[in-house]
Amino acid sequence: MKRLVARMIERGRGLLRAPPIQRLSASAPPDPLIALLLDEAAAACLFIDLHGRILRATPALQALLGSGADISPGTDAATLFDPASRPAIWPDVVRLLHDLSPRIDAVPANLAAGLHVLVSAVAIRASHRASHPAIDGALLRFEAISHQTTLATLLQHSQRLQAIGQFSAGIVHDFNAVLTSIMGAADAIAARPGTEPETVDEAGQIQNDAERGAALVRQLLAFSRQQPPAPRAIALNQAVTALARMLRRLIGATIRLDLDLEQPGRTIRADPSQLDQVLVNLAINARDAMPGGGVLTLRSGHLTLYCARPNGIAPIPPGRYVTIEVADTGHGIAPDMLPRVIAPFFTTKGDRGGTGLGLATVHSIVQQCDGHLTIDSAPGQGTRVRILFPNTSAIPAPPANRTPRNAPSEAAPPGRVLLLVEDEDAVRLLAARSFESRGWTVLSAASGEEALAILETTRQPPCGIVSDMTLPGMDGASLLRALRNRPDCAHVPAILVSGYIDRPSGPDSTAAQNAFMAKPYLPRDLVARLEAMLHARAPPAV
Repeated sequence: MKRLVARMIERGRGLLRAPPIQRLSASAPPDPLIALLLDEAAAACLFIDLHGRILRATPALQALLGSGADISPGTDAATLFDPASRPAIWPDVVRLLHDLSPRIDAVPANLAAGLHVLVSAVAIRASHRASHPAIDGALLRFEAISHQTTLATLLQHSQRLQAIGQFSAGIVHDFNAVLTSIMGAADAIAARPGTEPETVDEAGQIQNDAERGAALVRQLLAFSRQQPPAPRAIALNQAVTALARMLRRLIGATIRLDLDLEQPGRTIRADPSQLDQVLVNLAINARDAMPGGGVLTLRSGHLTLYCARPNGIAPIPPGRYVTIEVADTGHGIAPDMLPRVIAPFFTTKGDRGGTGLGLATVHSIVQQCDGHLTIDSAPGQGTRVRILFPNTSAIPAPPANRTPRNAPSEAAPPGRVLLLVEDEDAVRLLAARSFESRGWTVLSAASGEEALAILETTRQPPCGIVSDMTLPGMDGASLLRALRNRPDCAHVPAILVSGYIDRPSGPDSTAAQNAFMAKPYLPRDLVARLEAMLHARAPPAV
């Protein structure tokens, strides 16, 4: 061993004095000393020439790949990588060989042998010029990533997403309370007798902007996975137009967003937040495919199939469909990768934080809607993703979600008592005023415990209950269960409100005397909902 080290030191000194050695090629093996070092190296390494052909590999690499792998001199080194993983690593190797990159630092990749590895590489400059040494090849080092390490990474990613979701849900709750207060105050100003028309218009603008904020909050709630799916009839063109402003900010200034929406617009049945999630995921993929800029087009239309159309494993059955298309002018997808892009955890952006869940999530949501997904792409020709939803144009459009401000209504019979439980002072005050204007007597409380204490000291049993789901101490659901145990509240109509979720779950949520409203809402809509329950008629949509 001492002799080997002495030879290496002496050889190193000699390289400083020696004339340039010959350039390396597949027919000219590496210097004998380099070959000796590769043979003795414990790491899995590969020596390639300027054309990416194998010159020599360490025994450790052969042991890593197995005896069936071909790492003989002259073999194309790119074939060692899995075809799906190759586009993420091999261009970096080519740039290194062309002296366009100094090194490659621990890029994740999959080998054809089914191994997960980190790839590092440095250029080899064995010949010398007067000012700039020429590159003769590259040395690649492979470090295996165990299955446990991969699972640990996925778990950490999942935990980060869960923490973000919980944090987002908390923000959503507080923001919805603020929006409820803003919308209620603007509505009260506009409904006040003698208010000038200009003030009414300005209050209406405040309310419209608050409703836009509420739509953004619903998107945040959906992305944080805190809201269960709630499919309903959606006017597709309106949904795309409403989302376009956010998409323009998302894709950046170098990409133009074009809308090509067929008129008249058509209706689909889906969860609005999930539809937004589908379009956002596709827009992000399109943005990443156009790093130098381009055009992203959202196009709606319709399609009638008279016979089944092949589409991978599951053909698209005959029928009438409403279509939404997301097309980009990016670099496209290679033919060998196209059939795999919707597979979970398949990604070509592993070195840029890709999880391989974007298109898989889109495909899952589309399937939940009984829809179909098609992808057309070619290298250099962009990508077109088309979603086919079953045609539901026969479904009536959603009714107006607000009661007309000046709609006539019967005066509430005197003596009605409301138990109102809300920890947000502004929201509680506006709701109380709205009920009192209709002749109600309001018992207000900021917590469940305070509400129960009020009922113990008053002789006025409530004939209606409104409570927030999230309260300090006892939550709204627990409060309602406690109230149902009282004889004077066992069958009283109750409305639970929340800024966290769009629809509650649990055994109490389906009871006839219980209802739910999501924040933000208008106080007059809350009053109308409870009075409709008292009159045993279908409540107005909210």
